[in-house]
Amino acid sequence: MAKDSTGRLHVTVRAKGKRKLSSKLWLERQLNDPYVAQAKREGFRSRAAYKLIEIDDKFHVLKPGMTVVDLGAAPGGWSQVAAKRVGAPAKGKVIAIDLLEMGEIPGVDFVQLDFLDESAPEKLIAMLGGRADVVMSDMAANTTGHRKTDQLRIVGLVEAAALFASEVLNPGGAFLAKVFQSGADAELLAQLKRDFSGVKHVKPAASRQDSSERYVLATGFRGGPRPLSAA
Repeated sequence: MAKDSTGRLHVTVRAKGKRKLSSKLWLERQLNDPYVAQAKREGFRSRAAYKLIEIDDKFHVLKPGMTVVDLGAAPGGWSQVAAKRVGAPAKGKVIAIDLLEMGEIPGVDFVQLDFLDESAPEKLIAMLGGRADVVMSDMAANTTGHRKTDQLRIVGLVEAAALFASEVLNPGGAFLAKVFQSGADAELLAQLKRDFSGVKHVKPAASRQDSSERYVLATGFRGGPRPLSAA
């Protein structure tokens, strides 16, 4: 072990056997990430919880009594934060979906299903039993290593999430989604600016500084009441 520039002990992982360099670097980063350690201490499913906490502390997206949809929820860090802040299930409601399995979280109604499955929107609408106040997405597409392809996949996911949000949000509602810095999201931003009164990019401190990850936050949904297909 050695100390890093902040004085914290830095764990170095030795490569053994057939362990790939990428696996070694990922494990080393996890072991040295203060947010990973904090999440374990405080009972959060993932370090991503602190991204939502920081965004919400600053912009006050989540309020008691709200109904929230969490897209790409597993392992559940965002759902945990949302359930606590909206007071689910006593006051608010949290509906979550992910392709991966997710352990039960008090106050969260979860379905294991690919959000891009054609049946997913109607399933979520049925679970909502009404409209949502916040749609949030921490979804990320599987990467191919080809930068342009990966950017298009990521933007495609966010566009699908934004379309769903436009169908289920109450007027004044909010949409929060993970994006990455690229020039490929101009059309998405233009659409959000038409549908919402405020649109901004946010990079919380819990996002790794060497990552191009950031979040788009759209508030003040302008849409009027629309029929819900599964209502």
